[in-house]
Amino acid sequence: MALFLCLSEGSLEEADLQDFLDSEVLEIAGGLNDRVRQIIAPTIEDMGFDLVRVLVTGGRKPKLQIMVEPLEDRIMTVEDCAIISRQVSVLLDVEDPITDAYDLEVSSPGLDRPLMKLEDFQRFMGFEARAETRIPKEGQRRFKGLITKAEDDGEIVLQERDDLEHKLNFSEFAKAKLVLSDALVEAAQNGTLPTKNNDTKKNSLN
Repeated sequence: MALFLCLSEGSLEEADLQDFLDSEVLEIAGGLNDRVRQIIAPTIEDMGFDLVRVLVTGGRKPKLQIMVEPLEDRIMTVEDCAIISRQVSVLLDVEDPITDAYDLEVSSPGLDRPLMKLEDFQRFMGFEARAETRIPKEGQRRFKGLITKAEDDGEIVLQERDDLEHKLNFSEFAKAKLVLSDALVEAAQNGTLPTKNNDTKKNSLN
């Protein structure tokens, strides 16, 4: 599954792309990310897409990175990115939440996608994930394993080995993402990846 990027201005250098791929920080309510999400989410949903993540990064020129996927079971296209980019630019020009000039990047999630909501863990049960907690848990902050449980109350179990499982809660996470495992790649190639149309539970902390 390809990762498509569409920039509203400027160019995307290799280092910028790696920064984008490596950033999987969960959104914190009340911040600039949340403000931008509130502005653009209704329009993006009306266009037939789910807003996966909003991330504003700093630097000499801020970057607004928007990750979306179709609500229908189909592949994201470069044309989709371009259309969304134009619509988002118009909305943000009116509301002006980012006062400085910025670059806008629109992409699909990719295979090793960030897990932003409890629903994401429920959707990708049985696949391997990495997670980092805000404060140490069990004497550590970084965890990985197969997602074997994702309950409505936020309880998540990552099975690292047969004799080792991590019982966590979604509210404790600072960031999380799927691992680009052989099983994930095989599911993508076979067309068996869970889709937005699955009967997954809709609970979310956002």
